Parts: sequence; structure tokens; C-alpha cells
Amino acid sequence: MLTFKLAIRNLIGAGLRTWLNVFVLSLSYVVIIYMNGMLDGWNRQAKTDMIHWDTGQGQLWQKNYDPVDPFTLQNSFGPIPGELNNLVKEGQIAPVLITMASFYPEGRIQSILLKGIPDNQKVLDLPTASMIGDSTEISALVGKRMAQSNRIKVGDLITLRWRDRNGTFDAADVRIAAIFDTNVPTVDAGQIWIPLTRLQKMLQVPGEATLLIRGKSEWPSFNSEGWVSKDLKTLTAEIDQIIKGKSFSSAVMYLILLLLAMLAIFDTQVLSIFRRQREIGTQIALGMTRWQVVKLFTVEGAMHGVLAAILAAIYGIPFLASQSRFGIPMPKATDSMGLAVAEKIFPVYSIGLIIITIVFVLITATIVSYLPARRISKMNPTEAIRGRIQ
Repeated sequence: MLTFKLAIRNLIGAGLRTWLNVFVLSLSYVVIIYMNGMLDGWNRQAKTDMIHWDTGQGQLWQKNYDPVDPFTLQNSFGPIPGELNNLVKEGQIAPVLITMASFYPEGRIQSILLKGIPDNQKVLDLPTASMIGDSTEISALVGKRMAQSNRIKVGDLITLRWRDRNGTFDAADVRIAAIFDTNVPTVDAGQIWIPLTRLQKMLQVPGEATLLIRGKSEWPSFNSEGWVSKDLKTLTAEIDQIIKGKSFSSAVMYLILLLLAMLAIFDTQVLSIFRRQREIGTQIALGMTRWQVVKLFTVEGAMHGVLAAILAAIYGIPFLASQSRFGIPMPKATDSMGLAVAEKIFPVYSIGLIIITIVFVLITATIVSYLPARRISKMNPTEAIRGRIQ
């Protein structure tokens, strides 16, 4: 308790120097939590968007389907199990039929993925209800980035060419019914969506699909022959790897900010020991052991971390709470750079993140304070009182 009281008195006596160090260290607290919270929010939002727009809660793939090999698409059709038809009609399961096709924007030819999906599905956030309309025309959906890169507008008539199950080429015009905006490039880039029944007729594969996407309902019992189950963990494995890579870069920034804060404390302690030589020598001469004085200086350094945590809470909590509530607007230029990012990122500040950051900074501050204080154990009190450390 005596050491603690002396440490508080010495910190207050140091005046502006103490509060400058406390402010710098508090900035480190807030910035570290802010950056990690933003990264966690970005990761969570990316994964949530992928579930809502692409993967659903799980999928069944036709056994020949390989998403990285477009040459398998011609043979990746399978009959939809009869036990699932009721859920398909209710929109709780979304069958998707995929094939290679070509279209001709502005006189050019471009290869695309032509996808069919029920217009009454409720599994994905795709605005498929927009495809319900005149049965004499084929309505289609495209993503915002697909539309921008090919100068497509709502109401445009686009010519498609495809090859059916028998290898026969055919062509038709489709009308763009809607353009949707999404952060998930796997449902946007190089893709056109049309009603499932239309694509089944075009490919001459009635009642067949390439994959089945389920919503919140579980898979009922059915004959799964010819289909391969893919759970959510498998479907999101790629984005999980991306998140791990971003976590490493975040850890590097975390370390840099921490080192800058610790350097300020280290320099302060070295300067403090140099300027307080007579005080240290007097304390030793009056009966304090060298290790008691070392402990005093170590506690002083650790108190910087405690005071910084209090100061960070005073201005950091309102700032971080407002960012979490209103989000962080992202510049529109990210689209032109090829980054699929939401208009706003909502940071996520978990209790675990805050506690780990505070504890880690406090421990590091204590260690950094102890290192220069070790010199006191080698100090000659007589020389220290004279103002010279040997």
C-alpha cells in the first residue's frame, strides 16, 4: 500500500509529463480496439452477406458439379428429389440450375454463367419477385457491377446463346427486369439470373437442378442418391481463410501501436530514473531496499496503463458506441478498385476483445517499466545522492 501511495504521489508530481504519456497510451487503447472491432465487423458482415446472398444455410450439389471447373456444368444436372418439392413450392428451398452461355453487349461476345432460380424463393436476398411478369418474355436479373461493366440498364433487351443437354446451340432475347446491389461477387460478376422453369425448358432438363439451397428449415428425409451435402462450414471455408489472412495483418498493426505506446513509457522511466537520482539515493539511505525502489518505479509505470484505461473509457466509450451504432461509411471509390464492400461497416466490440486488450497493455506496460528500473539495483546510494550513477 505504501508503494502504491508513493507511486500515485510521484505521478501527480510529474505533472504534464505523466498526462501526456497517459493520453498517448489511452489513444493506443482506443485505436487498437477500434481497428480490431472494425475488422471483426467487416468479417462478420462479409460472412452474413455471403449466407444471405449465396450459400444459404446449406446446400446439396449434384455429384458432378464442380464450381471451379465450368466444363462440368454440361453434365451437372440432376432431378430434384420428390420429397423436397413441397419445400421448393413454398420457397423454403431454392433449386439453382447453372450453365455456360454467351451474350453480346455492344456487339461484343462475352462468356457468362446463366443461372435459373425460382421467382418465388425466400432463401436468398436476390429480388427474384421482379422476374414475375409477362410470360411471353424472359425476365432476367443482373448485379450492379455486372451492369456497370457492360452498360446494362433496366428494360434492356439482351441476346443470349447457350447449348442444351443434347449439345444443340440456341439463342433468345431476355429483358432486364431488375439490377440488384450486393457485396457478394459470387452472385454478381459475369452472371445473369432467369426463372428456373425457363432455363429448364431452354436446356431441356425439366425438373432438374445443379444445386439446392436451403433456408432456416432443416433437410427432410429424402433419397440423396446423386447429391452431395455441403454444410455451412464447408461453403464458407474460403472466406474464413481470407479472414485469417486479414487477422494476421491486423496483428501486425496491433503490435506497431503497442510498441509506440511502450516506447513512450520506456523513455519516461529512463528519464525519470536519470532525473531522480538524489531521490533514489535518499530513499535507499533512509532504509528502503533497492528492490523496494525498483518495485516503486515498476508500479509507477504500470499506473500509466491504469490511468490510460480510465481516460480511454471516458472518451473512447462514446466514440466506439457511436461507430458501432451508426457505422463507418466506406468511400464509393472502393467499387472502382474492385473491392466489394458495403456502404457502411458496423464495428463489433466484444467484451473479450476489450478485456484482452486492456490486460495485455497493462502487462506489457509493467514489463517495460521494470526493464529500466533494474538499474536501480546496481546503484551506489552515496553516488546517487551526489547526482551520479555509476
